[in-house]
Amino acid sequence: MPRGPIGHEDRLTLVEHLDELRTRIIISIVAFGVALGLCFWQNHRLLEIVNHPLGKREPITFGVAEPFTTTLTVAAYFAILIALPVVLYQLYAFVLPAFSPTERKVALPLLLMVPFLFVAGAVFAYFVIIPAALKFLLHFNESQFNTQIRAKDYYSFVTLTLISAGVVFQLPVGVLGLVRMGVTTPEKLRRNRRYAFLACAIVAAALPGVDPVSMLIEMVPLVLLYELSILLARMFGQPSSSEAEATDRLASAEGS
Repeated sequence: MPRGPIGHEDRLTLVEHLDELRTRIIISIVAFGVALGLCFWQNHRLLEIVNHPLGKREPITFGVAEPFTTTLTVAAYFAILIALPVVLYQLYAFVLPAFSPTERKVALPLLLMVPFLFVAGAVFAYFVIIPAALKFLLHFNESQFNTQIRAKDYYSFVTLTLISAGVVFQLPVGVLGLVRMGVTTPEKLRRNRRYAFLACAIVAAALPGVDPVSMLIEMVPLVLLYELSILLARMFGQPSSSEAEATDRLASAEGS
């Protein structure tokens, strides 16, 4: 069982690669299973957290098995969040041998940013997007409808919003990766700012939440993240001359 990443200079056979992949998948599944057991044990507390944006309203169920299946689904979503760092490390350790030492210096900081940005996006969605969306949606034509909140639909809406916001907050990682690989530059990012803002609006419209309030709230962090990406790209994105020379020497050595 591998305890850490394999070195770039190591050479493994196909069977060894498959064995390593199997081991890391097993570790990820075990981490998820432990997190799922912990979350299901504390399911009442998790449901209280998810129900908090509803205020005094309580979600309802219609089927005999729905309370159990819905609780298990919520516990599974939280288990994914808890097990994410372990899964990301296993993924990093598996793909690390394909990276040169120079590329590894680029990949590691970006990978470390992923869980922090994901958590930041989920927190933003929980405290800002979801309360605003619920306030608009539940009070829209309130006098014309007897609005009941089904637990299954509500928890699906909340979890999809949290996950979507966490994924969207990975924008700086993607931009920095593209700059470090030489696909784009901070100058191009600034020149294409108008098109980027249009793309942000399209992404915000595609995220969970059909109301205009949610769309505007989701668009604001996208624009701010894009501007932050430009700033980070100017500071850390472009490889230094020493890194470029090291890459050239490595490429020359591998070619010879």
